[in-house]
This record gives sequence, C-alpha cells and structure tokens, in this order.
Amino acid sequence: MGSTFPEGGQPGEDPLAGISPEEEQLMEEAAEAFAEAAERDPGIEVEAEAAAVEADLDAAVLAKQRDDYLDALRRLQADFENYKKRMVRQQTEHLERAAEQLVGKLLPVFDTVDLAIAHGGGAEIQQIWSSLFDTLEKEGLERIDPLGRPFDPNEHDAVMHEPADTPGEPEVVDVMRAGYRWKGRVLRPAMVKVRG
Repeated sequence: MGSTFPEGGQPGEDPLAGISPEEEQLMEEAAEAFAEAAERDPGIEVEAEAAAVEADLDAAVLAKQRDDYLDALRRLQADFENYKKRMVRQQTEHLERAAEQLVGKLLPVFDTVDLAIAHGGGAEIQQIWSSLFDTLEKEGLERIDPLGRPFDPNEHDAVMHEPADTPGEPEVVDVMRAGYRWKGRVLRPAMVKVRG
C-alpha cells in the first residue's frame, strides 16, 4: 500500500492507519481477486458498469413510481376536500328547503288569521299573528303586499282585471291574498286584482 494522501490536513499520512491487520489482509485479497478476475475475463469491468447502470435505472423507476404515488395522493386529497365542501353545501341546502317547506305549510294559518282580523277579530288575534310573523321574519320571511304598486308577474298572481281610465302600466288595486318571500325567493305570489 504505497499510496498516501492528505487526511485531516496532515500530508503524507497513511489513510489506512486505523485499520486492523486482518481487515487490511481482507482488502488486499479482495483487490487481488478482482485483478485476477479482470485478467481472466476482461468483461467483468463491463458487467460491473452494467450493474451500476441497472442500479441507476432501478433508482429512476422507483423515483418515478414515488412521484406517481404522490400525485395520486394529492389528487385523492383534493377530491376528498371537494367532497367535504359539496356535502356541507348539500346539507345546508337541505336544511333551507326543509325550513322553506315548514313555512309554506304555515301560510294557510296566516291567511286564516288575516281573514279573522278583516272580519272584526280582536286584539288577541292580532297579537298572536304579530308574534308568529315577527319570529319568522327574523329568520327570513317577508310579506308581499303590493297594493298601489305596478303589477309584477314574478311576485303577483292577477286573478281579476279591470280596464283603466287612462292607458298606462297595470297597477295592483286590490290584494285578495298576501304573498310571501322566504330568504329573497318568492314562496307564494300575492293574489291580486289589476287595473290597466
């Protein structure tokens, strides 16, 4: 072992100084065996290089598989996030539709109370109606009472019509049944008489 090279800043030191004699013997035997094999079969170095190239290819294939799995995992995570958002949105819509259906079932009660008040119902009936309506109004119920306003077919259902004295835009002259909106959407159009 005549080669020396600097180690730790000390030129000329033997790099194998810390190796036991048995280990040094094994290293020399391995080097001699490789030299003999190279003399007998010059292709052994080519095989060693081929094995190294094959190892590099295996590493590249593994890296590609790793990247593919990471991409698949990221797509799966994104799909799951989208699924969670869609479920929350669907649950919210379902709850809103359920509330809207319940309010729709209460509209005949409002109509009955309106008729009772119109036919001389007392202050007690007015208080009950106001209490129920105020509670639902806080949740998003609006009353459509278009008396004296222009006719809007999106919010009004014209069941009677009378001609106008002067030409112009049709106007609501009588409300036979109030209409209602729930959170900005028409729940039931107002039943009206139109002039014009």
